[in-house]
Amino acid sequence: MAGPIQDNDSEESDISDINITPFVDVVLVLLVIFMITAPAIMKDVINLRLPKTETSDGKIMQTLGVAINRDGNILLNGQITDDAGLATATKESLAIDPLTQAVITADVEVVYGRVVKVIDLMKSVGLEKFAVQIEKQE
Repeated sequence: MAGPIQDNDSEESDISDINITPFVDVVLVLLVIFMITAPAIMKDVINLRLPKTETSDGKIMQTLGVAINRDGNILLNGQITDDAGLATATKESLAIDPLTQAVITADVEVVYGRVVKVIDLMKSVGLEKFAVQIEKQE
C-alpha cells in the first residue's frame, strides 16, 4: 500500500536556488572596464600607427565638469564660479561644439532645488546633454 506523498520539493528548492545577482553585477562591471580599456590597450599591444590626414575635423567632444559642494557653490572644471559665470562658460562651449555635454556632481547634502536650478540654467542657454555622477551604495 502506498503511503501519503510528501512534498519535499519546497525544502529542496529553498536550498538549491542560488542568488546570481551579485555575480551578474560583478561581471557587468568587469565587462564595462574591459570595454573601456581594450581599445587603448590594443592600440599599444598591436603597435598600430594611425594614418595622418589633412582633412580630419580633429574635434574632441566638449565636456563641462560641474560640481556643487555642500554649501551650494558651483565649481566648473575645478574652478569656483557663480550662476552667471556658468551660463557664460556654457554658451562659449556650445559655440565651440554644439554637442557639448555636462557631467554634474553634487554633494549628498546639497538642496535638491539648487541642483535643479543649475541644470535649468544650463538648459536655458542651450545645453541638452547631461549626466549625473553618482556613487554605488555598498
